[in-house]
Amino acid sequence: MSLEEILNHRRSVRHFDSAKPIDPERVKACLQLATLAPTSSNMQLWECYHITDKSMLEKMVPACLDQLAASSAQQLVVFITRPDLIKRRAQAVLAFEQDNVRRNSPAEKQEKRIRRWQLYYGKFIPLWYGRCFGLAGLLRKALVQVIGLFRPIVRQASEADMRVVMHKSCGLVAQTFMLAMSEVGYDTCPLEGFDSWRVKRLLHLPYSADINMVIACGIRLPDGVWGDRFRLPLSEIYHRL
Repeated sequence: MSLEEILNHRRSVRHFDSAKPIDPERVKACLQLATLAPTSSNMQLWECYHITDKSMLEKMVPACLDQLAASSAQQLVVFITRPDLIKRRAQAVLAFEQDNVRRNSPAEKQEKRIRRWQLYYGKFIPLWYGRCFGLAGLLRKALVQVIGLFRPIVRQASEADMRVVMHKSCGLVAQTFMLAMSEVGYDTCPLEGFDSWRVKRLLHLPYSADINMVIACGIRLPDGVWGDRFRLPLSEIYHRL
C-alpha cells in the first residue's frame, strides 16, 4: 500500500476476529520497524512487551478494564518508558557516535567532534534528564529561566517536563508500529484505558517505568470499526504564516 492507503486503512479496531490468528513473527518485524522512529536526542528510552501467551492475555483483560478490544485481541503490545535507563542509553549512543565519527569524519575534525559528543551524552544528557525527588528539575527550571533572559533556550526542564518528552518519543514509536501493522494487513487499537499499576505488576516492571500505551492487535471484524472516521476540517487546525 502507499502511505495514503496505509493511513486510510488504519483505524482503531475494537473487535477482532478470534478465528483469524496473526503471526507473532510478523508483529515482531513491525516492532523492528518501529525502532526506526525518532526519539528525543536519540535516547530511545522505551521498551515494548509483546504478549502472545493466552494465559497472560487473559490476565491483561481486566487490567485493560475488560474492553472488547483487549478481550478479543490476538496479541497485545505494551509500550513503556524507562527513565531509569538514562545513563545506560546515553553511554550506548555515545559509544556509537564516537565510532561514527571515527568512520565518517575527516581525521582533523574527529577529536573536536568526539569531545562534543562526550560533553553532550556524558555530561549534559544525564544532567538534563536527571531526577532527585523533583529537586533536579527545579534547579534546571531556575537555571533556564535565568539563561532565557539573555537567549532562546528550551524551557521544558522540570522532571515532569522530561517525563512528557519520554512519552512523546514513545508515542512516535507506537504510531510507527501501528502504521507498519496496517501495511501488512493487521489491525490495532491503542488503549489508554488501563490500570497501570496492575499492568506493571503483570509484566514485573520496575517502579520507575511508565506505561505509555497498550496496543491490541488482530484482524478486524465488521463491527470492529465504529462507522465513518471523524476528523476536524483542516481549516480549523491548519495555520499558515
